[in-house]
Amino acid sequence: MTAYHLALFATAAGDKPLSHAGHAQLILAALAGIATVVVLIVWAKFHPFIGLILGTAVLGAVAAVPPEDVVTSFIDGLGSTFGSVGLLIALGAMLGKLLADSGGANVIVDTIISKVGRRTLPWAMALIAGIIGLPMFFEIGVVILVPIVILVARRTGVSLMKVGIPALAGLSILHGLVPPHPGPLTAISLLHADLGYTLVFGLIIAVPTLVISGPFLAQFMDRAVPVTVGADLNANAGVAADSHRDAGTSRTADIAPDEPGGAKQDQTSPVGTATMVDESVTKRPSFGLAVISVVLPVLMMLVRAVGEFTVKDGTTLRSILDFIGEPSVALLAGVLLAMLALGRAAGMPRAKIHESLGSGLPGVASIMLIVAAGGGFKTLLSDSGVANVIADYAEHAHMSVLLLGWLVAVGIRLATGSATVATITAAGIVGPLGQTLDQPHLALLVLAVGAGSLFFSHVNDAGFWLVKEYFGLTVGQTIKSWSVMETVISVVALICVLILGAVV
Repeated sequence: MTAYHLALFATAAGDKPLSHAGHAQLILAALAGIATVVVLIVWAKFHPFIGLILGTAVLGAVAAVPPEDVVTSFIDGLGSTFGSVGLLIALGAMLGKLLADSGGANVIVDTIISKVGRRTLPWAMALIAGIIGLPMFFEIGVVILVPIVILVARRTGVSLMKVGIPALAGLSILHGLVPPHPGPLTAISLLHADLGYTLVFGLIIAVPTLVISGPFLAQFMDRAVPVTVGADLNANAGVAADSHRDAGTSRTADIAPDEPGGAKQDQTSPVGTATMVDESVTKRPSFGLAVISVVLPVLMMLVRAVGEFTVKDGTTLRSILDFIGEPSVALLAGVLLAMLALGRAAGMPRAKIHESLGSGLPGVASIMLIVAAGGGFKTLLSDSGVANVIADYAEHAHMSVLLLGWLVAVGIRLATGSATVATITAAGIVGPLGQTLDQPHLALLVLAVGAGSLFFSHVNDAGFWLVKEYFGLTVGQTIKSWSVMETVISVVALICVLILGAVV
């Protein structure tokens, strides 16, 4: 077992539960805890971090767990989750911010778009979203890509849906299914899954899911939601960038002339890309180096995954491959390479590079706290005995573990609107069932939960309003396009998970 998997905290099989309550009371405790989280986040508009803390308290009270044990269990889970996932979120945010500030994102977009025709633009936008979305969180990817989508649609005459849906699908799929994004990484940690299997299976599932929910679905969306790019749509994108700063995004996508604040429009872009770059940038980074900086962490993790399949455990080579494929090591390598290949290559002074890296952290602080609090909630689910009771009921119901994980995540996603909360809570509920699975199927359970967490984004999801404002859509149009796209992603990914589960 690697160092990554040692950073786990679920109650070991055979440990004495903290509660002596009966099965019915424990089930009631789980429902009360989840209901508290949902009500506080959706109705009372509490921050999810506070909602999860209070939900944990209610769970412990109804399950008759001593208060001091509730606190201890929550803190243990919070600390372990933050230690195993928080570092990765921070490094990923740094890499994504430097990619934007250096103009590397512009280079990737411009190079790909300049080589494709009008008919293949939807596929190009899906490819761009796939590359840029690897190190970036969904909200940040939206901020960077949407002005590009609008500009491409306007200049080429292609409808907004045909180029926008593939871009959004690429970002969403990677966010929900592929490490090193926080959702999959947290589920890997909570379920004791193998990173290598999850990464390989996630990439395999992501490809057909993106093809179906991206370029193919965009053809139908174009007829269902016929949206053309007007002169005022660019202004809407700029307003949205400002209005969503509190969602963890940075103002890297305003469509505006050079202005104070340390950013300027990239005037060297062959298609006039409107993504903002740092004022210290004097030249464009290399396309090849920009792509390598983005995909290096994933390649290093894939090398480790291949080693797990082909190299004997305990050998020196296996130890080396395990080390370089650790997510924290891989992401750190990506950041260090980006400092040279993007920052210095773009003419950014050393101080500006470090300033850019640091400016990527405030926006993800909220995400780290939510993930950590979810880990505390999950730990009390396990320590109190609730998770084992739910696992027993599921086992006697003879339901597929993969389908159960997806259904639980769907329910919490619909209730809370948060993919992260859905992933964490669902992983905690179905965690004990994972003890009966081998590593390949445990990785598929992670992906089933991730797929469920993307189901039907609607008005209680910040992403819903982010897309609505950026694209200048009505609520109805957003439901017909974005919400339907998310549902297609979730269902297609589940089908792929079940197919893989039948053959591996």
